[in-house]
Amino acid sequence: MIFRSDVEAAAERIAGRVRRTPLPAVAPGPLLPGSPGAPGEAARTWLKLELIQHTGSFKARGAFNHILAAREAGRLPAAGVVAASGGNAGLAFAHAAARVGVPAEVFVPETAPPVKVAGLRALGARVVRVGTRYAEAQEAAAKRAADTGALACHAYDQPAVCAGQGTLGLEIAEQTGGEVDTVLLAVGGGGLMAGVAAALEGRARVVGVEPENCPTLDRALAAGEPVDVAVSGVAADSLGATRLGGIAHGVAARTGAGSVLVTDAAIVEARRLLWREYRLAVEHGTAAAVAALRTGAYRPAPGERVVVVLCGANTDPSDLAPQASS
Repeated sequence: MIFRSDVEAAAERIAGRVRRTPLPAVAPGPLLPGSPGAPGEAARTWLKLELIQHTGSFKARGAFNHILAAREAGRLPAAGVVAASGGNAGLAFAHAAARVGVPAEVFVPETAPPVKVAGLRALGARVVRVGTRYAEAQEAAAKRAADTGALACHAYDQPAVCAGQGTLGLEIAEQTGGEVDTVLLAVGGGGLMAGVAAALEGRARVVGVEPENCPTLDRALAAGEPVDVAVSGVAADSLGATRLGGIAHGVAARTGAGSVLVTDAAIVEARRLLWREYRLAVEHGTAAAVAALRTGAYRPAPGERVVVVLCGANTDPSDLAPQASS
């Protein structure tokens, strides 16, 4: 379990290591079809541009906090760090390890996007491909860490990782002057949701958005505990955890975090909209949060102040350009 105090400690620890990402206000029209136009009626909307964070996702925050906290406690071995990842977490741990001066080994499923694998190698990480699902890569990484004595780095279910991700929530509170009601963000294993919900507990509500084909939070809330789910679809490379993390479930239950589901088609359309309207190239998983507004899966109340987190940009943007007519 983590609390706001853990997130505040993380913010102090990683200060100067991560970017403070912009939070521009945007007109709600493109994001909320049919939204009222009269002053004071439409929801107020911001986009948290975490896609420009180091390594292209929010995960640099948690990676730095986990590794630096281990070093402070004397638990960072010369063997370095071992992580499992569909891509983004691995990139973050490899980046943080390189900056701290220790080696990194990252286990990825065979389905990991080539752009992310190339990024891992460019950061100096040793990449090991295992299986077709994140869970298989995680099992192999855990064994490797036990065998070598390296620091085990979990993509989303370690307290320091979740607390580090939560520093994004502290930034949102500061940048809005505390005037935010709801934060919409994509959920895979739930580390980002856990951190932001802890950071904003008692101040704003967090709503997790998931593809219908990767419903870890939705199923965990319904069951009262994390449960295994089948994963597939366009966002499986970044939101493909087969089970919500225990920390995420505990924080969600404590803070009243919500869950909504969106279709793959809605995610694809939302991703294209972000490029067309704002020239923002995001991952399919990232676009899920926008899809919730576009489809009405989440409907803000009149005047509600909503922040939409754009959490990752490690994507191949070639399919975003309009096709030339023949």
